[in-house]
Amino acid sequence: MRTSIFILCFWLTALGLRAQGYILLPMDEAQSNHLKAYGITYKVLELKQEAWWLLNYRGGSFAFPYSDVFKKECITRGVRFEILAEAKFNNILNQIADPEVNMEAMKLEVPPKIAVYSPTVNARGKEIQPWDDAVTLVLTYAEIPYDLVYDDEVLDMKLPEYDWLHLHHEDFTGQYGKFYASYNNQQWYREYVRNMENLAQKHGFNKVSQLKLAVVKRIQEFVAGGGFMFAMCSATDTYDIALAAEGVDICDHMYDGDPADPQAQSKLDFSKTFAFKDFQLVRDPYKYEYSTIDASPMTAPARRVQDKQDYFNLFEFSAKWDPVPSMLTQCHNRTVKGFMGQTTAFRKTQLKSNVLVLGENKAANEARYIHGTFQKGFFSFYGGHDPEDYRHFVHDPATDLNLHPNSEGYRLILNNVLFPAAKKKKRKT
Repeated sequence: MRTSIFILCFWLTALGLRAQGYILLPMDEAQSNHLKAYGITYKVLELKQEAWWLLNYRGGSFAFPYSDVFKKECITRGVRFEILAEAKFNNILNQIADPEVNMEAMKLEVPPKIAVYSPTVNARGKEIQPWDDAVTLVLTYAEIPYDLVYDDEVLDMKLPEYDWLHLHHEDFTGQYGKFYASYNNQQWYREYVRNMENLAQKHGFNKVSQLKLAVVKRIQEFVAGGGFMFAMCSATDTYDIALAAEGVDICDHMYDGDPADPQAQSKLDFSKTFAFKDFQLVRDPYKYEYSTIDASPMTAPARRVQDKQDYFNLFEFSAKWDPVPSMLTQCHNRTVKGFMGQTTAFRKTQLKSNVLVLGENKAANEARYIHGTFQKGFFSFYGGHDPEDYRHFVHDPATDLNLHPNSEGYRLILNNVLFPAAKKKKRKT
């Protein structure tokens, strides 16, 4: 017993934990670097210290016991902080606990172990994707650790080792992003196709679409078991399309060597999908679009939202009664600048009734940010490719987040990263 007490005292001293109260990271307009504040909070959890997410208090602030180590981290990373006496912090908790105010204090416990699904390099270490990934960019910038996984790891049942999985610019339908018309003569595209075909053969599949369906089913099992899945851009709609098209050939000959099933549309099973229903496939193999899920200029009714008018609004939820959507929508601004992607926005008419809209462009009748549950797990879909690059083209340089430390669009991504760390409270009765 004495030895355990000595070890505990040693680590408290090493961390500089003293009777100096708490550190508050304000997340309103006073914060100098919203994105790195998430990384500081993650670091606190990594060091097995308690933290609080103060929902709707000054933009969704974070708080944790004072430590010289944490203070130094804030200074080094350029994150604005306030040191509070214990009595003052308790007063804040009492203010938040008032049933008349729309706030809640969520205890954060264990940092989620993060996996990013991405084929970044080939066997020779060469980059094979001519685009970046907003999530890996912001995780790196915030200094939150993550592992890369791809089809080998997913099919080898590695996902249960993680709490949180991100999917980004992926085509789970086996149509290689429908880039054939624009890029089939470019080296990166041909190498990508060759790598995918070799990977399919390695796992015993005749077609890439069959490989991707197997991956989708493994991810579905991950979510069903209690995992958190966050998807952006084309990984949102193609994931559900692949589920609906199980056992149906929707790929034309240039993608898998034989024609698509002419009756494919009528054979889709929408009961298998996470979020979307009643969508129409885009059957033209030369058209850079998958289905009517995406609000796009290429599908009817055509999307006509202009750059300068492209904004979406976050819904405000009851922090005490609906803490999950409240966590996912914490932001210092309720209006967020829109951004495009291969999948930009979701037609609200194609959403299942159990899907929760977190952010919408009401005038355009489109959802930009949605959330739902599947058995024991959760999923969030976020339309667009890069929150700070309105039109991100193939081969465009990666966004420098040093220029956007207070990005609302990137904050929404990091809300999803910390969400699994929250201690689940018993529902009030």
